[in-house]
Amino acid sequence: MASTAGFIISSSCHHVIDDQHWLARWYPPFAVPYFVYDVYAMFLCHRHRARVKGHEAAPAPPRRAAAAFLRQHPLLLLHHAAMVLVCFPVATLWRQDKGDFFLGCLLLAELSTPFLCLGKVLILLGLQRTWLHRANALALLGTFLGCRVLLFPFLYWAYGRARGLPLLRVPLALPARVNAAAAALLAPQLYWFALLCRGAWRIRLFRHFLSEVILTPFTP
Repeated sequence: MASTAGFIISSSCHHVIDDQHWLARWYPPFAVPYFVYDVYAMFLCHRHRARVKGHEAAPAPPRRAAAAFLRQHPLLLLHHAAMVLVCFPVATLWRQDKGDFFLGCLLLAELSTPFLCLGKVLILLGLQRTWLHRANALALLGTFLGCRVLLFPFLYWAYGRARGLPLLRVPLALPARVNAAAAALLAPQLYWFALLCRGAWRIRLFRHFLSEVILTPFTP
């Protein structure tokens, strides 16, 4: 839903700064409850997983369980908290109906999430050795790289194009707080992408892709 809304918004805004779309005003308030629910759902999964693995004979007290959950997922929880406490006010109040195009592009970052979820489902079903898992891993790497990592240089380029600035001069033309916010959003994406690449290397994804997709058609 986020990716669909992001595509509609970004493709409808021909001027990246001044053009507006009604979804840009309505989608952030709609999305905020999801992040609150997602934290609660992850906490329940964390407690259930601990009991299934035999780490707990009985449910741990809520305070101790919450502390263990926080230690295990600090970056993810910080990301969700920032989305609710920082990104939501920025998207609804600080922008003053400017930059709907950029908001739409940021929503496109969620395009990689279905592939991440499908990968975890395939692992739970014991299908991590199948071609479907490798194809899904390639789709995850491609969408994550394009929609989460390379997204930020593209946004700088789009702003520079609208202002008549070369890409390398765009950071100097923007307020320091904008560059700091972009760096804060990009940093966890780089970390998660490195983890995805490490996982792909562990399952020899690139070797399978090279042998089965590229070399096989030319093998006599």
